[in-house]
Amino acid sequence: MKHNFKNLNIWKLAIEIANDTYVLTDAFPKNEEFGLKSQLRRCSVSVAANIAEGSSRSSNKDFNRFLEISLGSLYELQTQIIISSNRNYFEINKLEIIENKITELQRMISGFQKNLML
Repeated sequence: MKHNFKNLNIWKLAIEIANDTYVLTDAFPKNEEFGLKSQLRRCSVSVAANIAEGSSRSSNKDFNRFLEISLGSLYELQTQIIISSNRNYFEINKLEIIENKITELQRMISGFQKNLML
């Protein structure tokens, strides 16, 4: 059963997190251009991209596999955000805001997976 990814709240929040990540990393130091900045951006995009790609699959089991990959990227993103915060690349209040969104999306994807496999 195919899903229109643009209608999925998990995809919409993933896009928001990717946009937030780009804004957050704009001010990173030049020496992080190919380090954390690049990694953060790639894995934030990966979350939304895997939701979209999975939605095109013909079975819910296949879609679920892509959701698992999205969750993995989200946990990777969360870890990199924490490391960036520890390096003082942005203010602590920004860490709290994006971490809350990441945690919310993790919860939403897990709930979506449960409903998908019913």
